[in-house]
Amino acid sequence: MTVSDDELSYSARPQSLMLSFLGLHVVERDTAVYSGSVIDVFARVGISEEAVRSTLTRMVNRGLLARHRRGRRVYFGLTSRAAAVLEDGKRRVWRTGAVNRDWDGNWTLVGFSLPDSRRSDRHDLRSRLVWAGFGPLQNGLWIAPGVKDVTALVEDLGDHVNVFTAQHTKPTESADLVHRAFDVAAIATRYHAFLSRWEPAAPLPALPDDLARQLVLHTDWLQLVRQDPHLPAEHLAADWPAIRAEQLFHRLATRYQETGGALANEVLDQIPVGPP
Repeated sequence: MTVSDDELSYSARPQSLMLSFLGLHVVERDTAVYSGSVIDVFARVGISEEAVRSTLTRMVNRGLLARHRRGRRVYFGLTSRAAAVLEDGKRRVWRTGAVNRDWDGNWTLVGFSLPDSRRSDRHDLRSRLVWAGFGPLQNGLWIAPGVKDVTALVEDLGDHVNVFTAQHTKPTESADLVHRAFDVAAIATRYHAFLSRWEPAAPLPALPDDLARQLVLHTDWLQLVRQDPHLPAEHLAADWPAIRAEQLFHRLATRYQETGGALANEVLDQIPVGPP
């Protein structure tokens, strides 16, 4: 089966799809899944057997999956590290949500000054801050709405980093901070792209069934909310597209949980392995 780039977009990264697959069909079940079953599912979204096997091997090497043998078959189960990653994804999707209506006026500020000899550390820190929902307010000063625990992000940087929580005061306005530190238009564009893909009555018709659509939907949405800094709703447009996109995701996720889940039960060969 051939699936176009338009059908999969950025969600086609095999490891992103694999994490969605594990979160949907393996986590909290205390099972391991047969590699052939995974290959079957991923073929439905145009991912080759070679790419699946390579992804499984890389995830084993990174401590995210563990191999289990039953006769000549190899099954893959979660490690505690993978379970933690998937729990974070679940929290972002189902508990944090896409719309921040509960902002308390606090900001978390991370100030850093790393010498040129630690240029790679500086680059890594910026990447980690973006992933954690921070935006650059000015050189060496990044902010995020709310109170955030960034200990794990900065603990290896010592005195080169300072972390604060604060509230703005006049003449600074919080709405100005939002638009200075974050590319609000780019965030909105990503939500509009999600809506364009998933709002049609029959989304992604090139995919063969709802198991494939379930996998791509969850991968799309998790990638989207992971890139969203969760800006205060009060400083965004009344028709902020994340609102409609989140409602759409919940409707489709509920639909595919039934239809895609039934197909998964038919396709997947799983064995009990105990908790990770």
